[in-house]
Amino acid sequence: MTTPQTIAVLGLGRMGGAIANHLATQGWDVVGWTRSGRTAGTVKTTGDPKEAVARADLVLLALFDGPACQQVLDDVRDSLRTDTIVLNTSTIAPAEAARLARQLGPSYVHAPLLGSVSAAASGALRILAAADQDALDRVRPVLETLGTVRLADDASTAAALKLIANSSLAGAVLALRDSLRQADALGLPRTQTLDVLELGQLGALVTRKRRFLLDEPTDAMAAMAEFTIGALAKDMSLLAAASDAPLRSATGLTDPSAAPEADIAVAATVPAANDAVLEPLRAYIRGHATGDSTHFRDAFLPTAHIEGIRDGAFVSWPLDEYCTLFRGRPAPDEPTRTRRIDTIDIHGTVATATMTLSHGADTFTDIFLLIRADDGWRIANKAYHRHT
Repeated sequence: MTTPQTIAVLGLGRMGGAIANHLATQGWDVVGWTRSGRTAGTVKTTGDPKEAVARADLVLLALFDGPACQQVLDDVRDSLRTDTIVLNTSTIAPAEAARLARQLGPSYVHAPLLGSVSAAASGALRILAAADQDALDRVRPVLETLGTVRLADDASTAAALKLIANSSLAGAVLALRDSLRQADALGLPRTQTLDVLELGQLGALVTRKRRFLLDEPTDAMAAMAEFTIGALAKDMSLLAAASDAPLRSATGLTDPSAAPEADIAVAATVPAANDAVLEPLRAYIRGHATGDSTHFRDAFLPTAHIEGIRDGAFVSWPLDEYCTLFRGRPAPDEPTRTRRIDTIDIHGTVATATMTLSHGADTFTDIFLLIRADDGWRIANKAYHRHT
């Protein structure tokens, strides 16, 4: 048994960067790669993932989702040495984890992580690890550098347990959001409310997020948030698909086309986004779900424009022209389409929001500018990006 000496970290996002830096400070020879070209502290980086893995004893994946893991592994497969271990810390679906385990065989270790970026930076993660014993023995020193290891029966089980853990986090975020809304309705001081909530079951979450919850965010603090809402919503979608059990909607988004995990994104904007700012976004979702353009007229200001790239050319539709694109009936594949509110940021009388729409083979990112007018919130403009 040989302990890995050179580690290639593929994915230098917030978590991957923290992992790479911590391993480097603990004496490991680390080289990093990421699509964005982002650097991670003093860790050596390369623009070619094949170069990163060619001399690595251990390849550590810290990527956003299953498709990203599969694509990166496909790209570097021919550059992997026969004795290289692949350690996947990414949060992916159980079926995706099982498929990667079958593809890579005994050289694959599935090890999703429980904990925040700060835990990764300090080596205090909790790790759910599943692998053949020989591979597990080889990577154990690396895993124990990152945190505490708990064994799972197989890759699929480890992936499923991670999703369940994140489900509890999502539930806690929603519960905290509801408690703060109720406290605000009762006129309770925010500081006193948080003091009491810290004594209860939500105490740990309140303690970690207290500065955000006191409405004192700064760019630096925002950058240090312990989870990203987009990732958490993605995890809840994976859980719903894997368990074939719908997630409860806590915001009253009764439109069947509105993905229930949108609640998680809304809950992150604590103090919670006023329901009024959600109304035009809900109307917009109803318009897509039904094909009825009257919902778009409810959502947008009459002067609004919808802009983006269509068939390689820039388009800027006035609202009337945009509404003519809809025929008054749902798309044939409407039952398979999903829409998710990712973020909402309110700044007095203006707000911005982002939404992800999965429409068949296409995924759209919509970015909204909203205005609070005399008759409530309306969408002033929308820009979109189409992912094909």
